[in-house]
Amino acid sequence: MLLLRALAALLALPGMVAFVLPVWIGASGGHGAGRVIPAAALLTLGTTVLLWCIREFYVAGRGTLAPWDPPRHLVTSGPYRLSRNPMYLGVVVILAGWCVLWSSRTLIIYTALFMMGFHLRVLLVEEPWARRRFGGEWDAYRARVPRWVIWGGMT
Repeated sequence: MLLLRALAALLALPGMVAFVLPVWIGASGGHGAGRVIPAAALLTLGTTVLLWCIREFYVAGRGTLAPWDPPRHLVTSGPYRLSRNPMYLGVVVILAGWCVLWSSRTLIIYTALFMMGFHLRVLLVEEPWARRRFGGEWDAYRARVPRWVIWGGMT
């Protein structure tokens, strides 16, 4: 049953944000042949990180990425050793792949808005929830792992 919930959450959340909507936005403009390989590399990297994170939530956390069915255990393994939010980073890399492929101004704005939204969600919803749910375990994890790996020590 947990596997079905995890698959449903994948399709409902990052499936829409990272695949369905960007394809719908970008596909109408066509793409340049020279951008296919770098775009495919970004799409592959982002998708790999996203799926790895979902696996960690399922296996180590015993939950899903969905806010209505979150992990029961704090996930600190896999890509979560490098960033507290690698799933969002994976989605951003996927979106960057679509931006490279289609070179769409609308898609670039879409990506920027989601990046801001992810950051605000992390600050205002997810981190306070994790602090309440996991207490000292969260505090220790937060002290040793950056929020966004690319921003280093920023809490």
